[in-house]
Amino acid sequence: MTDVPKLSIMLLGAGQEVGRSCCVLQYRGRTIVCDAGVHPAYSGIASLPFIDELDWSTVDVLLITHFHLDHAAALTYIMEKTNFRDGKGKVYMTHPTKALHKFMMQDFVRMSSSSADTLFTPIEMSMSLASIIPVSAHQVITPCPGVTFTPYHAGHVLGACMYLIDIAGLKILYTGDYSREEDRHLVKAEIPPIHPDVLIVESTYGVQSHEPREDKEARFTNLVHSIIRRGGHVLLPTFALGRAQELLLILDEYWTKHPDLRDVPIYYASSLARKCMAVYQTYIHTMNANVRTRFAKRDNPFVFKHITNVPTTRGWERKIAEGPPCVVLASPGFMDSGPSRELLELWAPDSRNGLIVTGYSIEGTMAREILTEPEEIITVKGHTIPRKLSIDYISFSAHVDYSQNSEFMELVKPQHIVLVHGEATGMGRLKAAMQDRYKSRNEEVKIHTPRNLETLELTFRSERVAKVIGTLASKPPQPNDVISGLLVAKDYSYTLLDPRDLRDFAGLTTCVVAQRQKVALGVGWDLVRWHLEGMFGHVEEGVDKDGVLTMRVMGAVDVKLTSEHEMTLEWDSSASNDMIADSTLALIAGIDKSPASVKLTTNPHAHTHAPKSAHPHADVLDPVTRIQRLAWFLEEHFDSVELHMPEEMDETGNIEGREPSLLVQTYESEAVINLRTMSVTSTSESLRRRVEAVLGMAVSTISSLSESFTAGVPLHAEEAAHPGDADKEQSRTPSSRLPSIAEHAAEDSESKAQPENSEGDGHGNGAEPKPHDAEEDPKEGSNLSPNGTMEGVRAAGEEGEGDDGDEDGNEDEDDAILQVHA
Repeated sequence: MTDVPKLSIMLLGAGQEVGRSCCVLQYRGRTIVCDAGVHPAYSGIASLPFIDELDWSTVDVLLITHFHLDHAAALTYIMEKTNFRDGKGKVYMTHPTKALHKFMMQDFVRMSSSSADTLFTPIEMSMSLASIIPVSAHQVITPCPGVTFTPYHAGHVLGACMYLIDIAGLKILYTGDYSREEDRHLVKAEIPPIHPDVLIVESTYGVQSHEPREDKEARFTNLVHSIIRRGGHVLLPTFALGRAQELLLILDEYWTKHPDLRDVPIYYASSLARKCMAVYQTYIHTMNANVRTRFAKRDNPFVFKHITNVPTTRGWERKIAEGPPCVVLASPGFMDSGPSRELLELWAPDSRNGLIVTGYSIEGTMAREILTEPEEIITVKGHTIPRKLSIDYISFSAHVDYSQNSEFMELVKPQHIVLVHGEATGMGRLKAAMQDRYKSRNEEVKIHTPRNLETLELTFRSERVAKVIGTLASKPPQPNDVISGLLVAKDYSYTLLDPRDLRDFAGLTTCVVAQRQKVALGVGWDLVRWHLEGMFGHVEEGVDKDGVLTMRVMGAVDVKLTSEHEMTLEWDSSASNDMIADSTLALIAGIDKSPASVKLTTNPHAHTHAPKSAHPHADVLDPVTRIQRLAWFLEEHFDSVELHMPEEMDETGNIEGREPSLLVQTYESEAVINLRTMSVTSTSESLRRRVEAVLGMAVSTISSLSESFTAGVPLHAEEAAHPGDADKEQSRTPSSRLPSIAEHAAEDSESKAQPENSEGDGHGNGAEPKPHDAEEDPKEGSNLSPNGTMEGVRAAGEEGEGDDGDEDGNEDEDDAILQVHA
């Protein structure tokens, strides 16, 4: 089974921009949303993702990668102020992320409550937090049928993860922000063990490269030391959580190694950070080996020796600014407001002071603007002040650079790469660089850079595999075997099993709907059989367990003569059986109006006669006639067709190479059709394929419906059960087998055929019954089986004429007939 579904990816944020990450995945009726952040350069509603473009009640899962505002701050608004709560969507994040997200949102509400752009209230924030489900790294979660996801460590910040999402077999890796470099306290991002079909990856730094960690740490500490030596203050704008902890670890260690700096205070200006430090100490086990080893030795690295929290009194910024040299880590990192912005405005006019930007700066923020080293800056109140403090940029941003990102993409080996969370220029350069790398390796990987609200549709041609279990799996199938059973679909996985195993494996039971239809009969029983044979070919005839005269059509529908002028159709309901019953009923209803019926039953006397000849479309049992029709069909497509019959056996009794065959000739070549196996041989491959195609059409044309297709159980095979099935058959309620029709002893043997069980090799399972007069004409004991092979072919010659039917004659007759079976 093949399927061609489409994955739809739409970015409500972070499409060719950095900020308000929000990625919508839709596949096979499932909707997954990854991240829900705000844009740091905007405020209020303008900072949100384009949430109006999605019906949030249809969302099945909302996944948050980490606690940063540009990835998680819009979550409360979506959960409490959209129709998300009207659906069945669930929200997931890791345990550390949920713990830190609570403090981040409390601080976010506090900072925005003083403005008119408040997005939500503290109560709404608390309600949303209660609905968040925490998960652990490497935990396989099934939030809804057909969808699973697994978090993997992403580095970046404490609790950050990337999600490997599986939707109906399609695997998508969403990285969020990640880092492939192990720092002083975090592990580096993992490589998932499974190659995804789609990789959605950040491109924050484009094709830029970071300097080695040891080099930038040395440059950072030397720069801080030089500013202090010249009597200045050092401003380090950072976010409360994330890189701030990394910088504190570096500075605390440097101060320990330099006693001359111990009188210089390091201030951490964040009440939020003090609250969150307990979370860092709680989740030591999620950090790298360096931190875990120190903690095991009762040396908690987050109990700093040289770090001081700023006083909580109002106006502390001015007191510190007018005091002796110091180092201040102040939030927020973009310096648009808060302590970092106030300290910048106080220290900007003094050339002794220094500003060190340590993280990525988003377009439109003061952090990005001041990197251009303007002569003047505009204060929050609109005043212009000179800028004389030194400005330096040392990236401690825990994002991948080009080398790390490209290496990760090549290790993951996706079919498609979707770049997000990057500015358009840097993203375009990264795409071009990666395309060149893949082209040089002759690898075909498609790279996409969608904009916000631009729907990206990716098509995947996947194979749907059904697992065979139970009785069907007890015997390994052979090539070209047809396996039939019940196909059970659950959560996009498929299982094929025998109906009798349904109770054991699925907890379900099967039943059979038996249908019965009565029809008024205005014609003779023999005329009904004549018409049925014309439509379906061979029709089995006998009596049921109650002695009612019955004909069985295609092993599926019983036609019973319940009274002189009434006929009843009985069958077990199924798609195929219902079609056979409908066609049988339509045929019977039109018998009395058929011109053929009128011709057959027009007699000058009162009593009726059975039809004197077989229906022209009934099964032809004479092998010569069947071969003749086969040859006629082939002659319409080829130049010449000749019948070759076997000669007498040699003394050794070897019959190899003596099968009856048809020789098909064209002006270029010739082909031989073995009438026993219906196989074609030829020195010309093109002719062989052509003859095989025509032969298939010929066999299906000259065969009747009953020969080509059987919906139910043949009359004489009903009693035969497969070994080992007896116990299961007894437990079936009700049985799906048709009731047995016993052989009836017809009083008028001249007008009715008596079915007999075929005997001999290959026919013990109850094959086609012979007509009663088959003994008188051995040629009628052979027919063309449904697969097109000859079940018996009479040898050409003088034998067969004048047989008297005695035993000796039968022995001679056996010598003259080549018995072959499929």
